[in-house]
Amino acid sequence: MEITPQAMVIPKDTGHLEQGKYGPVFPKTPACYGFTIIADVQPGRAEAIREHGHALAKALESDPYLLAPLKLHYLRWVLFDDDTRFMYQGIFDTDFDKYTEDAVALFSKAGVSTAFENLQGFPEDWKTNPEAFIRFVRAHQCPSFLEYGEYPYVTADEIKKALRMKSALSEMLDQLQ
Repeated sequence: MEITPQAMVIPKDTGHLEQGKYGPVFPKTPACYGFTIIADVQPGRAEAIREHGHALAKALESDPYLLAPLKLHYLRWVLFDDDTRFMYQGIFDTDFDKYTEDAVALFSKAGVSTAFENLQGFPEDWKTNPEAFIRFVRAHQCPSFLEYGEYPYVTADEIKKALRMKSALSEMLDQLQ
């Protein structure tokens, strides 16, 4: 089976898209699902965002599967414009509504905060009010207009399975030598 890279243009007009619980359901693209938000940082809170990054990395050292329910491929956090703006990019396997609901549930259950708490206008009641969290994300979402996948529509679980199979095959071939 040959995997052919693909790209998809996402229309600017989302009026024709199916409406989910929290707004338009963007199509699954060759890069799977994802979103980018850009928001203003509360004055003096950039270091708190960086510290949150360190705390999340440390939590993942203790429990590498902490974020597994989110079905993530990648996360990217960027502070820019002299640390006054924050960009969050996530690529994942579920649609927007499920991802954001799962994220609120995961962080609430784990009793951890989010870096978003350092952003202007982020709702203080986000743990008990997922709709407010989602409204914030939607208001700050910057939808992409082109997405490309070198291995289109492949889920994170499928990638991990293929890597396990490759490792097992390599180990088996090594034993035959």
